[in-house]
Amino acid sequence: MANKKQDYANDDITMLKGADRVRKRPAVIFGSDGIDGCQHSVFEILSNSIDEAREGHGDKIIVTKYDDNSIEVQDFGRGCPVDYNQREKRYNWELVYCELYAGGKFDNNSGENYSFALGLNGLGACATQYSSEYMDVEVFRDGYKYDLHFEKGENKGGLKKEETKQKKTGTRTHWKPDLDVFTDINIDKSFFEDVMKKQAVVNPGVTFLLRVQRNDGTFEEQTFFYENGIADYVKEIAGEDTLTNVQYFTGDRRGRDRADKDEYKVKLGVSFVFSNKVQTLEYFHNSSFLSHGGSPDDAVRSAFTSQINAYLKNNNKYNKNEKPINFQDVADCLVLVSSSFSTQTSYANQTKKAITNKFIKECMTEFLKHNLEVYFIENPDEALKIAEQVLVNKRSRESAETSRLNIKKKLQGTIDLSNQVQKFVDCRSKDLSRRELYIVEGDSALGSVKLARDAEFQAVIPVRGKILNCLKADYDKIFKNEIITDLIKVLGCGVEVNTGKKKDLSAFNLDNLRWNKVVICTDADVDGFQIRTLILTMLYRLTPTLIEKGYVYIAESPLFEITTKDKTYFAYDEPEKDKILKMIGDKSFTIQRSKGLGENEADMMSLTTMNPETRRLIKVNPDDVEMTQWMFNMLLGDDLAGRKEFITNNGADYLEMADIS
Repeated sequence: MANKKQDYANDDITMLKGADRVRKRPAVIFGSDGIDGCQHSVFEILSNSIDEAREGHGDKIIVTKYDDNSIEVQDFGRGCPVDYNQREKRYNWELVYCELYAGGKFDNNSGENYSFALGLNGLGACATQYSSEYMDVEVFRDGYKYDLHFEKGENKGGLKKEETKQKKTGTRTHWKPDLDVFTDINIDKSFFEDVMKKQAVVNPGVTFLLRVQRNDGTFEEQTFFYENGIADYVKEIAGEDTLTNVQYFTGDRRGRDRADKDEYKVKLGVSFVFSNKVQTLEYFHNSSFLSHGGSPDDAVRSAFTSQINAYLKNNNKYNKNEKPINFQDVADCLVLVSSSFSTQTSYANQTKKAITNKFIKECMTEFLKHNLEVYFIENPDEALKIAEQVLVNKRSRESAETSRLNIKKKLQGTIDLSNQVQKFVDCRSKDLSRRELYIVEGDSALGSVKLARDAEFQAVIPVRGKILNCLKADYDKIFKNEIITDLIKVLGCGVEVNTGKKKDLSAFNLDNLRWNKVVICTDADVDGFQIRTLILTMLYRLTPTLIEKGYVYIAESPLFEITTKDKTYFAYDEPEKDKILKMIGDKSFTIQRSKGLGENEADMMSLTTMNPETRRLIKVNPDDVEMTQWMFNMLLGDDLAGRKEFITNNGADYLEMADIS
């Protein structure tokens, strides 16, 4: 027996140094070691160029994606300082590209360099350099051209400096993310398009040029430019047919997050329009897209709900005893983009998905309330339209909620299911970690499964015929179908009704699921496959969380029984049949297609389909829900022409599986 090390000694504590601080733990800096982290490393370099442009140094940024997955960012700012730093007694290029938490944006209240900077932590350029297979930096400033070259976090050759007659200043960074650091570096073009469009939106007057290298070496180019920033963007999102005109509020504030903290500056910009066709909420801070919102989102929710609610009350728009609106009622008809800046920013983490500044939330709430109050007074016709639309949204939501609760009440009874649901056979155990529900095909299979099951923890419900195609039917028709409502009652967890705008889980509670496993058990023939698919489709539309959380299984039924003098073998597909025949060699045997579930002996059913020790279950756990939805819609939806084309193009791949004689 091998000896195990028992001591945890002083020498066991180690410290990552140099590039290993990022290369061995990229997720700490970039949030992930996958494609998301790699994308964030690109944004770190882009951020530095954006900060320069926002300060008025250069009005164009060029990003190039090469076909070898290397990337180049070029700006026309002042050029990154790379020469010798007398105060720090080191070269600036070492501080910028080889030291975490080094940079020129820490003392932002002074306004000497960057009044509102996206990159505040001094991490980006260094962390991206550390995580690169190589990085080349070219800087033009002070009448000189500077060159740096790095490989896997190490500088090669030091700083090269030569005089230049080029008048334009700026920085060009060309690097390739390292596959030794990231699991994937093949960033899709759509990422660059999305990021550069968003940056053009929040940096009005700055041109962003994207160049993507084609296979033949030429480049495809796209330009992103918004002269009026977020106001133009809101117009673009909402289109022509809106309830109101686009509004744009802007203002400046000074304050602090706590009495003992330093005061800082905040610049606020909010543009919005009301629409009964489009809904969008997007927040930016210091140019960073806040996908998780934080302080600006809190402010928008509070201010818009408060001011519209006040208008409804003051103008007697509520019915007697009617509950007030909530923000969802507002958001359902609101297109809003916020772009704020501050000289001090508290990000939720380095990936800058949300900010948490208390003062920004407070001042933005006050700022929005005041401007909305003035807007309503000066534009009474638009204020009335907004109020009426929000009330329509509220009352529609409440009506839908009542319908969902009625469905829930119908589907989630408390009486004994054995008496409530026809032919359902429950198990004895109340232990949810053991209970299994077998959904079987027809009454004949019910008989075999009842005999073969372990009645302690295995329950059975038969499906009588082919159930409704839940992708084609509307909810009224679905919930009038007795087979489906029986299945939902037995599951116990309710349904996830899709309103068309978002997934609404109000009628669904996973804690009420009565089973640890939901096993679909059908014959291994064409009819069985179709019934299985229809059951899966029902679960996918009404209870998709059961699939996503791994509660749904398919019981594999054997295709062949191969019997020798000593033993019976079961083969679940053709390759397994061939393997068994090869294994038994010259022995005498008989082979036959396996019978349907209803014709099987109880012992055989237990051995092949129900006994946890010998059965084969396939967990239904779609890795890509969008692809699953696309396939369900293609094969079971209303697009007949698309389905015909799909079968024409792909049908030959499945001919061997077809039951054609």
